[in-house]
Amino acid sequence: MRRVALLLLAAALAGCARPLPEARQAAARPTIVSLNPCSDAVLAEVARPGQLLAISHYSHSAASSSMDLAEARRFRAVSGSAEEVLALHPDLVVADPFLAPATRTALARQGIRVVSLPIARSVDESRAQVLELARLAENEAAGRALDRRIGVVLKRAAAPSGPSVSAIVWQGGGIVPGADTLIADLLSRTGYRLASAAQGMGQADHLPLEKLMAAPPQVLFVAGDARAQENRMLNHPALDRLNGTSRVGFDSSLLWCGGPTLVRASQRLAEARQGP
Repeated sequence: MRRVALLLLAAALAGCARPLPEARQAAARPTIVSLNPCSDAVLAEVARPGQLLAISHYSHSAASSSMDLAEARRFRAVSGSAEEVLALHPDLVVADPFLAPATRTALARQGIRVVSLPIARSVDESRAQVLELARLAENEAAGRALDRRIGVVLKRAAAPSGPSVSAIVWQGGGIVPGADTLIADLLSRTGYRLASAAQGMGQADHLPLEKLMAAPPQVLFVAGDARAQENRMLNHPALDRLNGTSRVGFDSSLLWCGGPTLVRASQRLAEARQGP
């Protein structure tokens, strides 16, 4: 009887030690390192706890992050060297198309899958990337939830009936975005037309102050810290003489990535359309 009791106790203890189904599922999901600041923000929302081993160092810097810094700093950051990534033993690496060939080769030799995430040039492309990253993380429900949240906010911020508002997004150094960009698509969806594109300017073209003053838009989105020395043109005194032009601050981090950034960017554009 004593032997039977001991066997039953051992079986009970083994049952207690067996992980719950949810824990087994989480452990089975691939571990991920993100080297792309745009995938950083998405994966931080759709990956399970412990699944995202590291994000790119860009997301730890206020100058290049598209996500909340406090949230970003919950994760380890890596510069993208093969040595750093290999030390973490991920199953999957999400990078941009510019990942160094030597790094890609080194990771492949160790059996680590590398997925390149291109720059999203439209809202639809960005939303598709959200679903794709969630699929790679094997947490598609979280991806669908994020996509629904983006859809709800976009619908609320949608352009009203009537003529669109001419707008220019002016970045440090007078740089403007092109027509085939995510921010251009988002502007169109929220009731604006990109005046710089209508003037024949493309991605990263330079719009001089004089040309801006000669054909001012109805709304000038100033994307960058106008107090910074390198951005002093964004706060030039001549801009005060523009009549009929609203100047609106626009966080430059809203320009780089889609995913959850679409929520904040579309809300900001809708607020500006409504006026002060």
